[in-house]
Order: sequence, then C-alpha cells, then structure tokens
Amino acid sequence: MIDSTCNVLAWLLAVAATTASAQPAAPPSTPPAETAASTGLEAFAWLSGCWEGKVNQRDFREEWLPLRGDVMVGASQTVLQGKTQSYEFLRLEPRPDGVYYVPIPSGHKETAFKLAGRKLEGDDEIFTFENTTAEFPQRILYRHASKGWLYAHVGGQINGETKEVIYPFQHVDCQSGEFLHK
Repeated sequence: MIDSTCNVLAWLLAVAATTASAQPAAPPSTPPAETAASTGLEAFAWLSGCWEGKVNQRDFREEWLPLRGDVMVGASQTVLQGKTQSYEFLRLEPRPDGVYYVPIPSGHKETAFKLAGRKLEGDDEIFTFENTTAEFPQRILYRHASKGWLYAHVGGQINGETKEVIYPFQHVDCQSGEFLHK
C-alpha cells in the first residue's frame, strides 16, 4: 500500500512539474477587497496531509503534498463497497489573475476554479472557488474547521436546480489513519 501511494505521488509530482513547465506560474495578484489579505498558496499549508471521510457507505480520501515549486498537488479517491467509484488529481496553483483549484476527475478534462473569496466564520476559514461556465459543479468551497475537520462543499446548478454535496473530512495520519486533532 505504501509503495502504491508513493508511486501515485511520484506520478502526481511529474504531472505537476510538466504542467508548471508548460505554463510558468506568476506570483499571486492582489486579492479583491472582500478577501483576506493573503491569497497566496501559503494560506493552504494546513491542507497538507491526509483527509478521510465516510457518507452513505462511500469512503473518500484526499491526500495533499506540501507546497513545493509554487504548486500544491493532491489526489482523491472515493470507494463504495470496496471498489473505486471515482478518483481525481488535484492542483492548487497561482496564475497571473489569482489562485486556482484545478481538479482532473477520472475520465474527464481538468477544470480550473478561481479563488473567489476567503473569509473567517467563527473559528472556521472558508475558501470559495468558482467557475461559472463549468458544468456541475460551478463552485467548490473548502471550509477549514476547528479540531481537525475539513468540509468540502461541491455545488451549482444541474438542469436549473441548485445542488450541493458536502464531504466531511477528518485530518488523519497518512499511515495509520488515526485522527489528528489540528
């Protein structure tokens, strides 16, 4: 299992390096007034590591590498009854006009979601990414909650109806799966 994870992470690093060399990253631009002062990738340092959750018999996991070379690289996997249902390769990267969350879902092309806002709500920090021209989802929200929790909200319009799916994640040790209280 560890060798498999290392192979996937090595591949992800190679993909990130190829992407980074194809389009040199520019420093983050000044954020809009409604966002917090810093919207550089340093604001996502807390995301590094492993996150796991379970809803409706689906086990899901995201694993994020630390910021390196102006990009954060991650992968996610959803398993239902012991079989992989879906997976995604993920990037957080700066571009000339802001920070972007770029998922590449299994069997699909990548879609870039621009960081549209960052705010504090009590002890929670909320990052909202949007792409209004995309098919569902058009919005991805990461809520960094207290005590080792992350809530990923995926939402938008499908056939004129608003839909939102929430994935509750616990920060876990990547090897043991034990809950980390950070």
